[in-house]
Amino acid sequence: MKPAPIRPRRLAVVVVLVALTTALGAAKVPAVAADAADPDVPALPGLPALPTVPGLPIPSLPTDLLVPRFQGAPVPAQPLEHPGIPRNPHLAPNGASGMHNDAYSSDAYAVSGPLGNRLRVTSASYGVRECATIAFDSQGRIVGLCGGLEGFVMMVIDPVSLEPIDQLQISSRNLLSGANPLSDICGGTYFFLDDADRAVVTTTDRSLAEVQVAADGSLARVTDHDLSAVVPEDDCLVATMPDWDGRVWWVSQDGRVGTVDRGTGEVAVHQLPAGEGIFNSISGDETGGIYVVTTHALYRLDADEAGTPEVTWRQAYDRGTRLKPGMLSQGSGTTPTLIGDRWVVIADNADPRTRVVVYDRTREGGGAELCSVPVLPDNAGTTENSLVAAGNSVIIENNYGYAGPQSTLLGRTTIPGIARVMIGPGGCHLAWTNPSVAPTSVPKASLGNGLVYAYTKPPRTGLLDVVDPWYVTAIDIRTGRTAWSVLTGTGIQWNNHYSSISLGPDGTLYVATLAGLVRIADGG
Repeated sequence: MKPAPIRPRRLAVVVVLVALTTALGAAKVPAVAADAADPDVPALPGLPALPTVPGLPIPSLPTDLLVPRFQGAPVPAQPLEHPGIPRNPHLAPNGASGMHNDAYSSDAYAVSGPLGNRLRVTSASYGVRECATIAFDSQGRIVGLCGGLEGFVMMVIDPVSLEPIDQLQISSRNLLSGANPLSDICGGTYFFLDDADRAVVTTTDRSLAEVQVAADGSLARVTDHDLSAVVPEDDCLVATMPDWDGRVWWVSQDGRVGTVDRGTGEVAVHQLPAGEGIFNSISGDETGGIYVVTTHALYRLDADEAGTPEVTWRQAYDRGTRLKPGMLSQGSGTTPTLIGDRWVVIADNADPRTRVVVYDRTREGGGAELCSVPVLPDNAGTTENSLVAAGNSVIIENNYGYAGPQSTLLGRTTIPGIARVMIGPGGCHLAWTNPSVAPTSVPKASLGNGLVYAYTKPPRTGLLDVVDPWYVTAIDIRTGRTAWSVLTGTGIQWNNHYSSISLGPDGTLYVATLAGLVRIADGG
């Protein structure tokens, strides 16, 4: 399946975003001299340099004064036990390697995030450019893949000041292709950071780019793995991940699953059944399994001796009867989440209620279903974001009703619901449902304090109430009660539009928006 063409209402949003670019000053990144890059890593020719001006905070609006800045109260840390998550030796440490934190796609951090104590909220605008995926290099700096109307840019950002250190344009975007730039995930959403501070990035020209982050924070594109011979022009790359042997796996939107040997450049590919699309990232474990969810089924694949992907097992799931508002495709919107040494968990797209489904991921288990639990409201529940692993449970948020930034303008918001499902040897059950409204956040759990963080937009009930406030909300994982919410700002510029919440190595919380990056930390 291909992204839908730009509809008039969506085009109007694009026009608004272009206007925002002018209003925000299209803040870019200061250039770094070419000779500042690692001298041992030869750079490849890059795209034309972008203009540079100093960064500024994301603009506030007078409507910030009309809504509460903080609700709830600080809480003590209550660490949550969780099955071990082994570190893939070819990735940056767990919590620092990419959008979903680790090879298991746990979306959980060992560190303690903000507890609500005198929270400090700061921001930086990079123009209309959203850093949907961020990682952290060996010096704790932010490494982000940031998408805008001009294409996709890799950025290195100071984790305290949020000032850009360097940038490198990875690929450009063809606005005349008919693809909606607000929902197009081709070649610019996912990357991973490896154990040597090298990012492996999908591109719009159907290649994998390797970008080195040098000791001084400068960026150099050092290797390209051209996949255009096996990924045709009408297809595109979606996600990439290494296995435990260091082999890089990649998936395309039309159901191609492939590998690249980073040493030799050798490429192998396997085509999944026709009509099965891939719209999410992938996961892997120490047994060699790579887990991929398509619009029809969940797969485990393993590489043969030559490195060619082979299907180990396939389990079809209930993909429902329709493309629900809030989804990019008719099927699961989740990246497979691995728990312990046995389970893999996704959400399906069943009617009338989406279900959380748990499978045996082992070769011997063959993907057998352990259990499934209906979650979220009847005919008004779905998710386009990964499940969060927290202890022997997963947490799902409701994205039903989000059809783009226009869905949350002029006081509007989406359908509420964040739920926790417990998983045990004998089955699973619904533990709680929280009424928060999280239109598109990729939520994250802090195992260090027992909170899960979501990016929320509460409903406005007044007839003429057109204020659009956005909050980071902390929920107690054990009880499902909201601990606190803190305002980031009001207006479209604070919409996170499917970008991920992240916790830095010191527990500082970050969330990207359509206009930049927000930083939230306890004040001590």
